[in-house]
Amino acid sequence: MTDRTLINIAMEAAKKSYSPYSRFPVGAALECNNGKVYTGCNIENVALGCTVCAEQVAVFKAVSEGETKFKRLAVYAGSGSNYCFPCGTCRQVMLEFSPHIEVLCAKADGRYVSYMLNELLPASFNKDIINS
Repeated sequence: MTDRTLINIAMEAAKKSYSPYSRFPVGAALECNNGKVYTGCNIENVALGCTVCAEQVAVFKAVSEGETKFKRLAVYAGSGSNYCFPCGTCRQVMLEFSPHIEVLCAKADGRYVSYMLNELLPASFNKDIINS
């Protein structure tokens, strides 16, 4: 699967976003090592602490189906002129399952940048720290 295809899937997922408070729809597409793709969109709540990010939805959907090895995640926001990066919580969630995942960060005009998770979350708190 190409980067562009994965980003397009994330763009489609953003259309399902429930974001009446921020008006910032986000979509994510998570490619597993076996090629299967799971999508997510942000789902807001008037009690903001109950809001869930698109990336978390995609990861949790995959894990709930037994997938725990991820290759790439594309994240897309349909508004704004900046690249859409995963928040710190989303980065930590990805780290739990795939510390070497590639993250494609796209912006509304379709351009994107690519990072490895360890570039976005250096000196991370991970399983190795607890198990040592």
